[in-house]
Amino acid sequence: MAARVTTSMGRVQLVQERKPTPRIIHDPRHLGSCHRSGVPGGVRSRAVGGHESTLAPSPVPAVRSVLPYTLIFVPAKQKTPVVPKPPTSLVRRARKMDRVLADTYPDAKCELDFETPFQLLAATILSAQTTDRRVNAVTPTLFAQYPDAERLAAAERSDVEGIIRTTGFFRAKTDSLLRMSSALVERFDGQVPPRIDDLVTLPGVGRKTANVVLGNAFDIPGITVDTHLARLTRRMGWIDEKTSKDPVKAEFAIGALIEKSEWTMMCHRMIWHGRRCCHARKPACGACPVAQWCPSFGLGPTDRVVAEGLLTTEGRA
Repeated sequence: MAARVTTSMGRVQLVQERKPTPRIIHDPRHLGSCHRSGVPGGVRSRAVGGHESTLAPSPVPAVRSVLPYTLIFVPAKQKTPVVPKPPTSLVRRARKMDRVLADTYPDAKCELDFETPFQLLAATILSAQTTDRRVNAVTPTLFAQYPDAERLAAAERSDVEGIIRTTGFFRAKTDSLLRMSSALVERFDGQVPPRIDDLVTLPGVGRKTANVVLGNAFDIPGITVDTHLARLTRRMGWIDEKTSKDPVKAEFAIGALIEKSEWTMMCHRMIWHGRRCCHARKPACGACPVAQWCPSFGLGPTDRVVAEGLLTTEGRA
């Protein structure tokens, strides 16, 4: 049983819980009183504790009862941004650079350790503001105790916090993990859905995380616009400064340059290149394999010996 109200930003959906949590009281005295909030003929549900929410008309007779419900905000489906068709010369240059990076980093892949889509989803949430290496140091313990959504949803917060503390922002990440796991259990039978429109409705999951999961756990091409990809595509002239600041627009603009079948691997190659050569503060321009096609050549040292001293490795590379 569910009721919902839809707005331009999304919808608030009332979903029945499997086990008692916050109680919602349907009060027939509030029937039809929602015209003040723009939902004529609706039902005003009063949550125990004083919080109120406006819901669309219920298909069942309004009776005063107490049922275990939870309120879920489901974001509206984002409109596809309008991206102008890129010039052919730019498409050719971008694809040439990607092919060279493919030869340079033949082992490029997701550097997060995982065995299931759920584990990758959890690891990606943990990877915010930290390194993949640090995440990989805690996930073996986390997944040994909580290998799936059902077990993590039932975990004690203090236990999860203790395991992931070294990844930073551990309280916020614990909250995201627990809420994400509960949402999977309640709405998707504990399974990670292979659709971006479903994934982005999960707590703590945006398009970037969703594309990581789709591309690496389900082999569904996706573009992950993280800091490395945004920085490199801007430096290489694939996208402009304004576009790079809008992750969704950048995702579609980059997608217009590269073959869809290469989207996931292109992201891995760019991330590896950004971590090892095209650094944020001082790129190793003199040792860059795509320097001859890069309009930002010279941003860092151009002397090959000096530039090679800036090359680094991260993760397994």
